Amino acid sequence: MKAGRVTLLALTGAALALSTAAAGDASSRPLPLRPLPALTGQALTARYAAERAAIESAARGTEDPRTSQRLRALAAPGRTFLDFDPRGRAVEVIGDLATARRVAVLVPGADTTPATFDSRGTASPGGGARALYAEAERLSPGARLAVIAWLGYPAPATISPAVLTTGHADQGARALRPLVSWLNARGAGVALLCHSYGTVVCGRAAKDLAATDIAVFGSPGMTVSSAAGLHTRARLWAGRASADWMRYTPNVRVLGVGFGADPVAAGFGARRFAAGDGGHSDYLRPGGAALRNLALIALGRVGDVTR
Repeated sequence: MKAGRVTLLALTGAALALSTAAAGDASSRPLPLRPLPALTGQALTARYAAERAAIESAARGTEDPRTSQRLRALAAPGRTFLDFDPRGRAVEVIGDLATARRVAVLVPGADTTPATFDSRGTASPGGGARALYAEAERLSPGARLAVIAWLGYPAPATISPAVLTTGHADQGARALRPLVSWLNARGAGVALLCHSYGTVVCGRAAKDLAATDIAVFGSPGMTVSSAAGLHTRARLWAGRASADWMRYTPNVRVLGVGFGADPVAAGFGARRFAAGDGGHSDYLRPGGAALRNLALIALGRVGDVTR
């Protein structure tokens, strides 16, 4: 109890300073939203070609050889991006979005940029989305599922004041809502799979969102005290791997700093799913319980999810 009071006092004392610093963070300034194309094969093909050209231009425009190489990899043949902005946005589609009956949107957390979109294997949006798609194909061959690796907002750095506040998450939520509405307009069932700070994004977007499922993993909190506070009709799932350091995060929210209750806590109201024994970056690792269960949620096979 004493440790809890000390944490609360420390957060209270730091709250105003952190909030002020985060407000002045240039990387949190909103990126303009772009209109989404028609959900047809022809319109998507044209959009993918335009985004490939934008990625190639960004790769040529940087003076850092490593960043240039990483960006060029995003423009490799066969890769299809729905959106790209070198300032903090990269949205890749895996599968046939025009004919998909189910769509999984993978929402990443802190320390993710277009230049690191692939750099950490399955802990990166690109690698994680490909692993998820492959697992879904293994579980349900021929299922009409598309996966979107959605870095649709400038994610905060882990070592920064912004990672303790919702500034970046609110910007992400404003971009995520129209994407889900766009997908839902043609009847696709949408599952949001949200990791780490990405769970804050999903929590801020959740109200009245037309998703069938929201699954959070490695979450620091969703800025509400219970699932009811999200005001969502979606099934809410929560999982945490046994070696994830996030379990040590104080689940408090003071003057806009911190993210509140733990979604995996028994009283929160989420459906728990087994997430295995990995660490914070291992949820989409092939062969793990978390990846299997997240793929089942993406497919809509919720009765097969292990608890």
